[in-house]
Amino acid sequence: MTSPTLLDEWAVLLERRPTFRDVLAPYGEILKAWARGPGLPIPSLRRSREECGERWHRGVPLLAEAPPSVPAEAMEEAVAAALGFLVAVGEDGEAVRRFAEGWDRRAIEPSALFPQRGRFGSATLPAQTGLSPESLGFVAYGGLRPILDAYFADCRPHLGGADWDLGICPFCGAPPGFADIGEDGKRQLVCHCCGATWAFSRLQCPYCGGRRPDEAVRLQGEDREEGYLIEACGGCRGYVKALDRRVRWNGGPALVEDWGSPHLDLVARRKEYWRAVPTLIQLHSPTSA
Repeated sequence: MTSPTLLDEWAVLLERRPTFRDVLAPYGEILKAWARGPGLPIPSLRRSREECGERWHRGVPLLAEAPPSVPAEAMEEAVAAALGFLVAVGEDGEAVRRFAEGWDRRAIEPSALFPQRGRFGSATLPAQTGLSPESLGFVAYGGLRPILDAYFADCRPHLGGADWDLGICPFCGAPPGFADIGEDGKRQLVCHCCGATWAFSRLQCPYCGGRRPDEAVRLQGEDREEGYLIEACGGCRGYVKALDRRVRWNGGPALVEDWGSPHLDLVARRKEYWRAVPTLIQLHSPTSA
């Protein structure tokens, strides 16, 4: 889904959930930056269906063996919007300033934000900047989304249902941000970092790969909105939020539904579950994550 459409759908969600409007307001600037697109053109990755399939057969995300060369100027607006979000939700201003200064003098390169097989960005960035891993993860996918969306555009049609069965994005390697349950009852995981979707078993945890039925946990918000649920693992304690579109057929895009449901993250957090993609709840209290 294109970023201009995401911005329109975000406006619809805010109309639907007016009590969340002030809490969710900082997201708006990021979506506006995404809608304007990369600051410089980003060529698409050119790989045949066979070349993509060979890498997926080995369990290798495309980004791992074919990272783009991204000029910092292409990400300026999106990174600035993500840093502004962190300031708005209470992240340490000195740490944000250190990141911004490192970015401006190119001590932090765009490649330092690239996903690393199930996590966001370089492991050295927290010590370098003082930002929490959650905040850095948010800057990573907030800054990269327009870039990677464009970069993988020509490869997306090559992904088939049986090509990939791992709980990380087959294109960029990021952890899943949300789960969609379609009209056929099958689950698709969604990547917020590049916008990809891929089929994934409803019986399997995307984090630890566990398949034990007794460890599958389903949570709901206190208001029990139809169609919204939290799919958690009693083994590793990881979770993803999900929308069952058989019930909530008029729900918005996955990213919009994720950002627009912080109350579900609060439910999971209170029960001591975690997720790999940073949440508004985590970013409001990074030291207790």
